[in-house]
Amino acid sequence: MASTSYKYVIVGAGLAGTSAVAGIRERDKEGSILLINSENHLPYDRPPLSKKLWFGKKKIEDILLQKEEFYELNGVALTIGVSIKSLDAGGKTVTDSLGRTYHFKKLLLATGGIPRTLPIQNGTMTDICYFRTLNDYTRIRKDAIEGKSAVVIGGGFIGSELAAALVVNKIQVTMIFSAPYLAHHIFPEYLGKAIQNQYQSRGITVLANDMPTGFEKNGRKIVTYTRANKTVESDLVIVGVGITPSIELARSAGLQTANGIIVDAQLQASLPDIYAAGDIAFFHYQALGKQMRIEHWDNAANQGKIAGRNMAGAHEPYTHMPYFFSDLFEFGYEAVGEVNASFETVADWKKENDTGVIYYLRDGKVRGAMMCNVWDKVEAARDIIRRTERIPKQQLRGAIR
Repeated sequence: MASTSYKYVIVGAGLAGTSAVAGIRERDKEGSILLINSENHLPYDRPPLSKKLWFGKKKIEDILLQKEEFYELNGVALTIGVSIKSLDAGGKTVTDSLGRTYHFKKLLLATGGIPRTLPIQNGTMTDICYFRTLNDYTRIRKDAIEGKSAVVIGGGFIGSELAAALVVNKIQVTMIFSAPYLAHHIFPEYLGKAIQNQYQSRGITVLANDMPTGFEKNGRKIVTYTRANKTVESDLVIVGVGITPSIELARSAGLQTANGIIVDAQLQASLPDIYAAGDIAFFHYQALGKQMRIEHWDNAANQGKIAGRNMAGAHEPYTHMPYFFSDLFEFGYEAVGEVNASFETVADWKKENDTGVIYYLRDGKVRGAMMCNVWDKVEAARDIIRRTERIPKQQLRGAIR
């Protein structure tokens, strides 16, 4: 089959890949671009899938990252519903699932991740939804009718957001997760338990310190069996227990990988003219002085753009400090830096467990901050983290207002 050449090939049309188009076009108005999208939709924004779409604040057409004209106006060849199956780094080619080969001068890998599955009895049956994509949302939304019941497995970002969305839509929800309380990896115990109490007060059944051991069908219902010998029957089962970075393409091509694709300060991988951005990039987080892989919206948007600019010759280091956010009923937050519940925390509350700032300290230094129902203060938090010095705890009181 004949091959086609492009100056820039971008594998993955999520936020990182689509942002790279804008980055390229800031420096190169003419170079040909191929954007390869394995999903059967125009590129879309992922956070609304577990947030605003459920509350009627957005429609599906509102979550598209760009309208179709954007790709036409920017000279982007966009493929939809096609994946890349092989990468020849030396020959500078990629081959897609239809057998077509594309030559590139510069390549960006922005392949994101795939949901982790449960290695249990009937864990892969089609009735179980491992929630990640727009297709998953439309499938669940169609079946999430008032009065139905759902089991949500996972107590992290996706699980907690989906449980809130479902109960607001008058679905009877049971949450099952292995941790002792909600979002235990980022919330201090007292806050996680306070938020969990709010969930329970809204009628959500919480089975903490537990996990499914198997599923089976009972007519139209799904039965979930748990480690603690619980049995829960429901109309829906939705799983959100994290993702695995999609790095097999990179690994098979000989790129260096660890917890993701290893990139340098300019987001270039270990072989020439190949870059990585978004959920799969294992990069040096300059302000924290450590290698990290970050699965958040702000990181994907900014890494994608810088990667695109660097593909077009900018030679710029990625120094951005990405933030992340969530909304759990009336409790919303924005956070930045290393937000790790195992660190020492200092809370500066205006209203306990509701409004205020939590600082995450290691060796007396602020490594991260979470602004709880406190808005537009991310940059102030970044400034505190960048100080990289020991800060007396009393100085943190009122540091962010």
